Amino acid sequence: MDILVVNPNSTQSMTDKIVDAARAVASAGTTIHGATASGAPASIEGHYDEAMSLPGLLARVREAEANGVDGIVVACFDDPGIAACREIATGPVLGICEAAVKAASMLSTSFSVVTTLPRSVPVIEHLIHGYGLSHQCRRVRSAEIPVLALEEPGSNARVKVRDEILRAIEEDRCEAVVLGCAGMADLTEWLSKETGIPVIDGVSVATRMIEALVGSGLKTSKINAYAFPNAK
Repeated sequence: MDILVVNPNSTQSMTDKIVDAARAVASAGTTIHGATASGAPASIEGHYDEAMSLPGLLARVREAEANGVDGIVVACFDDPGIAACREIATGPVLGICEAAVKAASMLSTSFSVVTTLPRSVPVIEHLIHGYGLSHQCRRVRSAEIPVLALEEPGSNARVKVRDEILRAIEEDRCEAVVLGCAGMADLTEWLSKETGIPVIDGVSVATRMIEALVGSGLKTSKINAYAFPNAK
């Protein structure tokens, strides 16, 4: 099985981290291919960055489709361009927000999300509402850190994320926490030990969900909404 994990921003160190997280959970016999969106912003923090990332993201998905990959993980918590990616792809495509919050809903009766900057909060709230899980999401919280701080040694970003999770447990009374940024993928094990509750990373969960869908012989529907784009 071949799975593409694509980073919609242009920061290669983040791609490397994301790919490592996916490979750490992938089954024997699954090959994880990593890709970085060229020409995209260095990080995706808001609607403008998301829009600017789409040409590079879609180019990577088209390349993967031409190379015959079985499934695709879009590794940005804003789930940018998922519907467009599904139009291009034959196999299943998952965004890490959708994968993570649906996993959280199976593991707990309530969860909170800890993301990076406050401007990401309404974007994620909108996504969770669209996924039908607002009733289980207690709160979307910001750790008040830029995305790229997660790539900087000595930035203290991981401690800020941990502390925000501890506040979520106390104030939200949530039973699980979802990490609201792909750049947090390498913190999952440490954060789970530090906080004592399930801490869910969308990269690893999406990777395993793609394996399950592909292993079940399922592909993206090509009737109506996700049909291949019309030639123009």
